[in-house]
Amino acid sequence: MKYNQYLYVALTLGVLVNFSANADYNGHGKESVSAETLKKYAPPALNAVMSNKLKKMFDVSAPGMGMLSPDKKTLYFGWKVTGQSHIWKIDGPKNFPTQLTSGADAVALKEVSPDGKFLIISKDTNGQENPGIYKLDLKTGLITELYRKEKVQAGFSFLTDDSKFLYFTANDKKADSYSTYKMNIETKNIETIYDGYGNWFVADQKNNGEKILFVKMTGARISEYYDFDSKTKNMNPVIGQNEKEEYDVSYANKDGEFLVLSDKENFKKLYLYDKNKKLNLLTDKNLKFDVSGFTLDHKRLRIIYNVNRDGYTKLYAIDSKTFKTISLPEFKGADHVFSGASTRDAKMTMLGVVSSQSPRLSYSYDWATKKMTQWVLPSAPEVDLKKFAIAELMNYETKDKTKIPMFVRWPEGCKESKSCPVVVHFHGGPEGQSEAGFNPVAQAFVNEGFVFVEPNVRGSDGYGKQWLDSDNGIKREKVITDIEDASVWIKNNWKNKNNESPKLGVMGWSYGGYSTLMAMTKFAGRYEAGVALVGMSNLVTFMQNTAPYRRILRASEYGNPDTDKEFMLRLSPITYIDQVKSPLMIVQGANDPRVPAGEAIQMQETLTKKNIKSQLIIFADEGHGSSKKENQVLEIGHTIEFFKTNLK
Repeated sequence: MKYNQYLYVALTLGVLVNFSANADYNGHGKESVSAETLKKYAPPALNAVMSNKLKKMFDVSAPGMGMLSPDKKTLYFGWKVTGQSHIWKIDGPKNFPTQLTSGADAVALKEVSPDGKFLIISKDTNGQENPGIYKLDLKTGLITELYRKEKVQAGFSFLTDDSKFLYFTANDKKADSYSTYKMNIETKNIETIYDGYGNWFVADQKNNGEKILFVKMTGARISEYYDFDSKTKNMNPVIGQNEKEEYDVSYANKDGEFLVLSDKENFKKLYLYDKNKKLNLLTDKNLKFDVSGFTLDHKRLRIIYNVNRDGYTKLYAIDSKTFKTISLPEFKGADHVFSGASTRDAKMTMLGVVSSQSPRLSYSYDWATKKMTQWVLPSAPEVDLKKFAIAELMNYETKDKTKIPMFVRWPEGCKESKSCPVVVHFHGGPEGQSEAGFNPVAQAFVNEGFVFVEPNVRGSDGYGKQWLDSDNGIKREKVITDIEDASVWIKNNWKNKNNESPKLGVMGWSYGGYSTLMAMTKFAGRYEAGVALVGMSNLVTFMQNTAPYRRILRASEYGNPDTDKEFMLRLSPITYIDQVKSPLMIVQGANDPRVPAGEAIQMQETLTKKNIKSQLIIFADEGHGSSKKENQVLEIGHTIEFFKTNLK
């Protein structure tokens, strides 16, 4: 094993503390974890009653919005109804679906060929996040491997209109850099289009790849865009160079112009970037919410965009030539309305609609006739969807009087009595956002009598750039207290008739797992129990061992271990491990390329040496969170049982 020693002196709680953090692991993925360790921390069996309840809950599923065939008679879509993500088809609205892929690997639909003869799909193994690219022949049903290499991420870019050529990216030459390739699908001959140094991806293209819009990701939400001519090989900068800004860019309708989504004015807005390099606002200048995303159809006739209104999503459309508003159907009671894939002739677009008491409903929308057609019915066997708790948007107040939005789901009678235990779930990201809408995981906690609370602390997406960037780097020290303040506010404001505060649990995945570990260490005693899932315990060792391509993307968020080690350790849960007071459970996937399993193991082993009560579960066949239904049942089941034991 490789050991890296860190020693620093920090002033914590007014006391001078010496801390030594041993990075006694190296790398990520299953090969970095011994067989003995996997056996030692294998998930235990779950009691049959809880297992059965969760299996029913997770059988509630909505098919993906999917992609229509060129003749619009068949919809191809992803669906997890079997327990793993696979590709299905349906020959006509509300007909019986047919499964096209099978096996243990997660499969994702990437494109329907323009000639309608095959699908492009990707497959990943056990959460490794190194997918390959495959061709699924729709006549024979057979799958052909087009490109796959061990420990290489292959990403689909686009198909040419003649269905003959595939463009894709891969980090096969260097783990932290992506090249762009063109493949002849029939011969599998590959031509290098561009060898990028860093995180280079295809953002858009014109004329079957004659023009390619490249994006280079240089940090968390930091990007540069370049216009590439495939014939001359000229790479011309478009926007973002020598900046540290977030952009989302595509080609506009007219040559030489671009559509740009930017948060330069705090809230994200959509602009036309003209030939004079001037940004011309296309969306409402007075809008105090983020335009969260946009798409154009293949013919660049319409711009469809979303507005995120405090965790609720509304859909809009404008003409790409005149920029005049195009009317869309109204969906009463919907928490979210968003768009999916459009057909290549731009005549139809898939739309998705979500409410708190319904999984996503998907429709094809005919732009000429305005007709909405529902294709696939969601699955909800033995579950009464009308009993799902509706998320209530509330706020809690921090010590510095900042109001933090949070969604709260109340079990029946708990809002009035204030007698129920509370589970606070912090989202991942950290640039994520908890939203309203359908949530079987949240409902599983509600069904067991827990109030389920989801804060959007400072650093969350959806509330403007100032809010999003408020936790970057060393600034996190000033706002990490939002975790503690959530507990303080709930305990002070949700007391029952006997003036007793509720017991609080804390949980989360990824950055939410990190937040949980901080809650249980730095803010020990504020929560009575915690479950940290795939979370970082030491920001320094995390940055050293996460997948190479992710390091530059995370440095602007968490810091650089070479220059920022001191404050990174001050912001690491393991620094405060001696302060743990309450029961803690840690859950991890062995194959995780983002947060290495070593982060969980070093936390557990340190707790064990200090005789502090804790439990570790490692899934040998999962990565950054569980994707297989049987593992999700175990993961959520043990989490709920842990909270029932320690909060009730």
